[in-house]
Amino acid sequence: MEKHALSQPGAAPNASLPDSRWRDIRAGVLDMFPFCLAVLPWGILAGSMAVQAGLPLWQSIGLSALVFAGAAQLVTLGLVMSGANVVTILITVFFITTQHIIYALTLRDYVSRLALRYRLPIGFLLTDELFALSGGKSAQQPRSVSYLIAAGGFFYVCWVIFSLAGIVMATRIPDLARYHLDFSIIATFITIVVPMVRSISTLLGVVLSLALSMVLALFHVEGAVVIAGLSGMFFSALLSRRREDVL
Repeated sequence: MEKHALSQPGAAPNASLPDSRWRDIRAGVLDMFPFCLAVLPWGILAGSMAVQAGLPLWQSIGLSALVFAGAAQLVTLGLVMSGANVVTILITVFFITTQHIIYALTLRDYVSRLALRYRLPIGFLLTDELFALSGGKSAQQPRSVSYLIAAGGFFYVCWVIFSLAGIVMATRIPDLARYHLDFSIIATFITIVVPMVRSISTLLGVVLSLALSMVLALFHVEGAVVIAGLSGMFFSALLSRRREDVL
């Protein structure tokens, strides 16, 4: 990909900068578009659940606009409706969103060299979907700043619009839950996780997490997703380490 001043801090401006920037912006929007379609039911569900949880209009919109984390929003709203206390909500949301720490560390060497006016929006917009497109698996050649901000910004606008649609629909269509919009969560994460499974240890960790989450959910264990996810990660790391020791 052609680099420009935004993607290489301190680089001298050149005549091709505008064309290069617009090319990256278009590429970011187009690459993110399929993820936006996949997350449409998810956004509608998040907006409708905010209304079902008893939040007023401005809080429902603000939850999507400020938090901007689908899994965290849905889990928080579910826990609020179930009567969970604040400590339980905070701990659960923390573990659910810990993958963002990994995303940030992966892109740190690249993003840390950027100006603050670029680091802040990239940090805010860094979702699972943006990381999947960021080139984070090969941090030596990450996407340009224009690409990252355009892709993340487009996804953010779509998410807020979809959530607003869910808020409106919740007041007009009774019992949205019966349409099983939450399936979009599974579909979205499948498209993100599958391309990242590049080793046997990772595959076995994913399989363990999936199986354990279903078993724990069957027995109504609180925090089943968190327990299953952490177990899968530790299992995958253990297998990877043992493999390195053998080699």
